[in-house]
Amino acid sequence: MREISVEAEFILHIQVARVLETAQIKVNYDEVVKPFYRVKCEVSGDGCVKLPWQRPESDLNGLVDPPLARISRRASLAQGVLGLAAAVSLAGCAAPESDSRGPVALLPDEDLDKLLDNADPVVAGEALDGALLHRFYVRRNFEPVWTKREAEAIAFKAAVLRARDHGLEPELFKASLLRRMHMFPPIRRELLLSHAVLTYAEALAFGALPPNRRKDREALSPEPLDVAAVLDAALDGPDPVTAIEALAPQTPTYRALRQALHQNRPIRSAQRTRANRSRVIEANLERQRWLPRTLPSDRVWVNVPDQKLVLYRDDLPVFVTRVVVGETTERKQSPEFNTVIESALFNPPWIIPQDIVEADIRPMLKQDPLYLVKNNITLLPNGEARQAPGPQAGLGAVMFEMPNRFDVYLHDTPDKEVFSRDNRRLSNGCIRVQNPLEFAALLMDESLEFIQKKVEMGDTVRRTLPEPMPVFVLYQTAFAPGGRDVEIRPDFYERDEALWLRLQQGSPAPAAPRAGHLDAAIRPMADPWSVQRTAPLAEPRPSVLRQS
Repeated sequence: MREISVEAEFILHIQVARVLETAQIKVNYDEVVKPFYRVKCEVSGDGCVKLPWQRPESDLNGLVDPPLARISRRASLAQGVLGLAAAVSLAGCAAPESDSRGPVALLPDEDLDKLLDNADPVVAGEALDGALLHRFYVRRNFEPVWTKREAEAIAFKAAVLRARDHGLEPELFKASLLRRMHMFPPIRRELLLSHAVLTYAEALAFGALPPNRRKDREALSPEPLDVAAVLDAALDGPDPVTAIEALAPQTPTYRALRQALHQNRPIRSAQRTRANRSRVIEANLERQRWLPRTLPSDRVWVNVPDQKLVLYRDDLPVFVTRVVVGETTERKQSPEFNTVIESALFNPPWIIPQDIVEADIRPMLKQDPLYLVKNNITLLPNGEARQAPGPQAGLGAVMFEMPNRFDVYLHDTPDKEVFSRDNRRLSNGCIRVQNPLEFAALLMDESLEFIQKKVEMGDTVRRTLPEPMPVFVLYQTAFAPGGRDVEIRPDFYERDEALWLRLQQGSPAPAAPRAGHLDAAIRPMADPWSVQRTAPLAEPRPSVLRQS
């Protein structure tokens, strides 16, 4: 017998002769080193028992058996252990293993294919992603990977533990277990490291928050990618770690944000502003990971916190204009999404959905019975309303049609004076463009005079773009135009705090900063203005535009 120490709270499987089923016994170690195991059973209470210890051949830097708690299923146990195991089995304290999918603790010598067939493996009480591990190991014929790749294993472990370089919390990838993986038997170490590398790869490629954990308005997502296939191929390449790191965005802004995060940390002090800045950068690094891995060279870029629209051609900005964005009220905020601009509708009518009619139009009618006449609005039988095209119509001279589930569009407005304000958070979600006719001319490869004549005709006319133009409506409070210095904008929707908190895992994190409190000079202004809600529709109408 020998004194040993092991990690607290993991599941130990012991299969003993004449015990009908494998017993699942929860083991609790009250101290770091004890000359006995304290076996805790939910039914029968605590009992003390000694188990044999088997010396390993070598530790290989934690990649093969360590001098800790190596217990074989086939090891002969002391008589006291046999008695305890039998008693536990008869008492029903240890339930037999189930064939149904669910967390399953690992036996030291079980085959990978059996472990990953219909279960999420458990290491030290923490479940791993069984489906993801299965996708990877089926490509490797369910053979262990890391026992013959010691250098790569060490390098991958170090890379995962450096996840903060990407603004990622290492505990998302079981960092606390990785740091003491040498304490586990080989099969646990194998699956633990593979899980960490694969989930780290997913976080770099898609973001740490999968779409099902995001808010409905966070609708950006890169193209699909099988990280199991990427890791499988990388292991046969010259530099597997670099291949996985390359899954992170390669945009100038992402690189600049990482550099800014690194620079901010060495000089970070108790000053609130510097702590806030790091958290804002981490939130925006995550938003960068939601974008396509390769951005289209021609694109429209609307950054809501910047309140600007930029048209890129061949990755170069050729047109910049101010925009009005959604109000700060939750239901009126502009969402984050991407789509394509398919066409422009000149002299568009404004079809007002029923809920806006009930909330806004009918109360105005009670105050002013001539409100409909004055504003060229007609109530429709289905409960909606229609405002005729004209100089004072809610959508102005042109609306840019871009299919999306939010019914949010780019369009003109008759209220030109609002673009001179610093606070342009005035709409119900849609994006109002300061210079829409110039924008239309560039999208259509036409002269400004041609576009103006289309408007002057007064007819509602749809003009399809020569090629659909990708458009991104984003919420980036930290960004680097052209990859230069990072610029910060006020977080007037207060989204950074919530996103940063969702990126944390493990020990309780300190309270996140209130949004927009990076510096007094960039705090958002009060929003004293209000504006009528708009909801345009093309004729013949494809859909109701619910927000403006």
